[in-house]
Amino acid sequence: MRKYLNSHAVPLSMAVFLATDNYDHDDTTVSVTKLIKPVRQIVLGGRVPQTDALVDVSGLVKSRMGTAIHDAIENAWVNNKNESLLALGYPQRVVDRIVVNPDPTKLTEDQIPVYLERRSYKTIMGYTVSGKFDFVAEGRVEDFKSTSTMAWSSDNKKKDYQLQGSMYRWLNQDIITDDMMCVSFLFTDFQAFRAKADPTYPPHATPSKKIPLLSVVETEAYVTHKLTQINRYKDAPEADLPHCNEHELWRKETVWKYYAKLDAKRATKDFKTDKQAAYLRLATDGGKGLVKEIPGEVIACKYCPAFPICTQKDALIAEGSLKL
Repeated sequence: MRKYLNSHAVPLSMAVFLATDNYDHDDTTVSVTKLIKPVRQIVLGGRVPQTDALVDVSGLVKSRMGTAIHDAIENAWVNNKNESLLALGYPQRVVDRIVVNPDPTKLTEDQIPVYLERRSYKTIMGYTVSGKFDFVAEGRVEDFKSTSTMAWSSDNKKKDYQLQGSMYRWLNQDIITDDMMCVSFLFTDFQAFRAKADPTYPPHATPSKKIPLLSVVETEAYVTHKLTQINRYKDAPEADLPHCNEHELWRKETVWKYYAKLDAKRATKDFKTDKQAAYLRLATDGGKGLVKEIPGEVIACKYCPAFPICTQKDALIAEGSLKL
C-alpha cells in the first residue's frame, strides 16, 4: 500500500479524499504516460529511496480533481446518457442507436459506438505497453484535460498530447481510425472578462483543440526508440543519464531585460525571445544602460519523482533557472 505525508495538517475529511488513488497502477507494464516522460525521469525516478518518495497529500489537489472530473464524465455516459442527450436536443431515434463500450466485433450497422476509459495492452521488445484513453467516438480519440488557462496559449504540451493520442491509436487500431485527436479542456481558472478582451485567451471554460496524430508506423518507431533508451540506461550511473532537454524541463521563455541606467533597480523594458531588439534599444538610447539575459524558469523539476537525487536539478537551482 502506498504511503502519504500530511505535513500541512490537511483536515481528515479532505485528506482521505486526497489519499485515495484510483489510478490503475501495474508494475508489470510500461504506461503510455510514462513513455512520454524523459528517460532520465523514468530511470532515476525508480531509484529514489522509499523514504524520500513519500508524497504530501497537499500537493495532490490538481491530480485528484482531474480524476474526479474523469470519473464524473464516465458516470454521466454510463448512467445518464439517454436523459442528457435528449435534454441536449438529440432525437430519440439517434439516442437509441448510441451504445457505450460495446464489443467492436458485435456491432450492428445501425449502432453508434462510444468508448470510455478502455485499457489496452501490446507486447513489444519484451515489455507490455499499456494505455487507457478517455473517450472515443466516430473513430476519434478524445483526451480530457482539467488544467489552467496557460495550457491554451502555450504549445509546450502539444507534442505530449500528440504522442499520447498516437499511442492510444497504436494500441486500439480496431476502434481509433481518425488521423486527428481532440483535446477537450476544462479550465479551473477561467475568467469570462478576459475572454472578451484577449483574443489569445480561451473563448470559454471548456474549449477543445484538434491535433494531428503520428502515423501508426511513426508511433511504433517512437515506442521502440524509447524502450531502447530505457534498456540502455536502466543500470547506468546517474552521471551518465541523458539530461532533460528544454522542452522536457518545461522551460519558460528567456527574457532580455533592458535597464536605461547601470544602477537602475528595475528594468525599463522586458524583451521576450528578442535579444536583438533589446540591444537595439540599448544602442538607440546611447548605450549608457545594460541588457541582462534572464534564462527562462524551469517548471517540470518541481513535479518530477526523481527530484531528490537528480544532479541536473541541483545545477538548475545553482544557475537560478529553478526556483523552489
